[in-house]
Amino acid sequence: QVQVVESGGGSVLPGGSLRLSCAASGTIFKVTTMAWYRQSPGKERELVATVRRDGTTKYGNSVQGRFTAARHNFENTLSLQMDMVKPEDTAVYLCNAAVLSSWDARDAVTYWGKGTLVTVSS
Repeated sequence: QVQVVESGGGSVLPGGSLRLSCAASGTIFKVTTMAWYRQSPGKERELVATVRRDGTTKYGNSVQGRFTAARHNFENTLSLQMDMVKPEDTAVYLCNAAVLSSWDARDAVTYWGKGTLVTVSS
């Protein structure tokens, strides 16, 4: 099995910074894509950033230019540097990892963490 665990959430003032981390562990041959999403009450789950194994990164429009995602393939980890945060960034941030469990696995299986809460408020 595979576990995905997020950490680093908390409270931050508007305009401040926060860094989130995500780690995938377990029966892993290779992690292809890792991603951050966020979920606020009453809103649909929103893409924050996806990072392919080759480092290609895509950001959601609402965080472009403020958030930076980076992954470390050897450690199967993904970070999210959040700068110039706004109250509307308040959400549970969830990480996922698309995992190949063996060298001959046909398809990657996506695993989700339970999320970490970020609150932006003065």
